[in-house]
This record gives sequence, C-alpha cells and structure tokens, in this order.
Amino acid sequence: MEINEITGIIIEESIKIHRDVGPGLMEKVYEELLYYRLTKRGLNVKRQQKIEFFYEEVRMNIDLRYDLMVEESVLVDIKSKETVPPVDYKIFKTYLRLTNISIGLVINFNVDYLKEGIKRVANNFIDK
Repeated sequence: MEINEITGIIIEESIKIHRDVGPGLMEKVYEELLYYRLTKRGLNVKRQQKIEFFYEEVRMNIDLRYDLMVEESVLVDIKSKETVPPVDYKIFKTYLRLTNISIGLVINFNVDYLKEGIKRVANNFIDK
C-alpha cells in the first residue's frame, strides 16, 4: 500500500470519527477510536510504542512514545487543543526522524471542521 493511500484512509476515518463524536474529547479517546477504525479497515497499527533514542551510540532510557504508526510507514499524532503550537510540529518531525518514517499526520480533533485540523508533515520524503 502506498503512502498516499494510507494517509487517505487515515484522514477518511478521522473525518468519520469527528462527524460521529465531534470535538472536545480527550486525545486518548480519539486515539482509541482511530486505532479501532483503522484496524477494522485491516491496517496494521501500532500505538504508544516506545521510540529508541541513541546519543553518541548509547541507548538513552527516555520514554518517548508516538501515538499511532500505520503500516510501518505513517506516524499519526493525535491532538485535541484549541490551537497546535509550532513547537508540537517540531517535536513530531523529530519523532519522524527518530523512527525513520518519512510522512506523518498531526490531527487536531478540537476544531469545527476536521480538514482545518489536519497537517501533513514530511521528513525526507521520497515518493515511491
């Protein structure tokens, strides 16, 4: 499955969730619902997995975790905020780099129209 197909499914399911339950819930609720919808669609989804962090070839014992990884190729960061500050995108881009993932989606469910809350973030993306 290609990256654009995967991100399309993620966005489609996120929109369905947003239409069904609306904004204003905690991030963990949206994470659980999106995990459920994506696995129901037959996608391989990991959630809250620890990111290995190395510094000077030493593995650091730091608890960095991503929200969702879909098909080993797309990271998803779930938000439920009034606005997502720029630093959150920088942090997410670092997570992409540390996991060696090229594309991610930051999805803020706390908006009136979900398309306003979706941002695609790239890290050295090469379209295959």
